[in-house]
Amino acid sequence: MHQLGFEGMPRRLYPCTPSKLRAWLDCPRRYRMVYLDRPSPPKGPPWAHNSFGASVHNALAGWWRLPLAERVPKAAVDLIERGWLGDGYADGAQSAAFLGRAKAMVERYAATLDPAAEPVGVERVVATKTESIAVSGRIDRLDDRPAGTPVQDRDLVVVDYKTGRTAPTTDDVRSSLALALYALAAGRVLRRPCSKVELHHLPTAQVVAWEHTEQSLDRQLRRAEDIAGECAQADERFGSQDESERGDAVFPPTPGVWCAWCDFRAHCPEGQLAGPAKRPWDGLAL
Repeated sequence: MHQLGFEGMPRRLYPCTPSKLRAWLDCPRRYRMVYLDRPSPPKGPPWAHNSFGASVHNALAGWWRLPLAERVPKAAVDLIERGWLGDGYADGAQSAAFLGRAKAMVERYAATLDPAAEPVGVERVVATKTESIAVSGRIDRLDDRPAGTPVQDRDLVVVDYKTGRTAPTTDDVRSSLALALYALAAGRVLRRPCSKVELHHLPTAQVVAWEHTEQSLDRQLRRAEDIAGECAQADERFGSQDESERGDAVFPPTPGVWCAWCDFRAHCPEGQLAGPAKRPWDGLAL
C-alpha cells in the first residue's frame, strides 16, 4: 500500500554509504540482492583475499589502540597472528604461507609509522547530510599532521589501506568517491578543513596521495547525490505492490569479467555466462 504524501513536507533523506552507491553503479541486480531482497540470496564461499585484507586492517587498527610504549613493529606481527582469518584459502599450507606474508607486510609498514603521532580516528565512522542524502562511512585512519603552510599549521588526512595485488594510481585516489566523501564528512564532523586523501598500498609500500579542492569535493558530493537519487527511485519502485517493478527493468544485470568475483553469481544466469567462476583463493597475489 502506498502512503499518502503531504504537499510541502520535506522529502526523507536517503541513507547511504560509498559501498552502497558503488554497488548500484557496478550492477543494479547485485544492489537489489544486497540491499533490498529479504531474505537476501545466500552468498558464495568466502574469498581468501578478503580474509587477508580484513586480517591486515584489523591488526593495524589494533596496533594504534595499544599503549604508546607497546607500539613497536613486532606488536603488529603478534596482532596479525592472533587475529588471522583463514577463510577461503585452498588449504592450511596456503593459509600459513599468506600469514607469513601478512606478518612481514605489517611489520615493515609499522616500522614506517611514528607511534606517538596519535591519529584523530582509527576505524572511525563519519557522517554528513545534504538536502537529499545522509551519507556515512568508516575511515581506516584519520591523521592530524603538520601542514607547514602559512594558511594553516595542521592538516586532516584520510588514510585508506589497500592490500590487493594491483598498486593504486594517482587517478584511483583522485577519482575515488569514497575517499572524497570521507574527507567531506570528516571535515564537517570535526569542523576543520579536510582535503587530503591517501591510499597506502601495503604490498608495495607505496603511498598515493591527492589533495582535493572545495570544488572537486563538491563535484563528488553532487555525484553521490545523483547516484543516490537513482537508488531512491529504484527502492521506491521495489517497494510497490507491482512485482514487475522488481525485475530487470529497474535492476538490470551488468555482466562482465567482474561477474566471476560476485558473491551472488549462483543466482544470476547472465553472470554465469559472462565467464568461468573464480576459486575462492584466485584473488591472492600468488
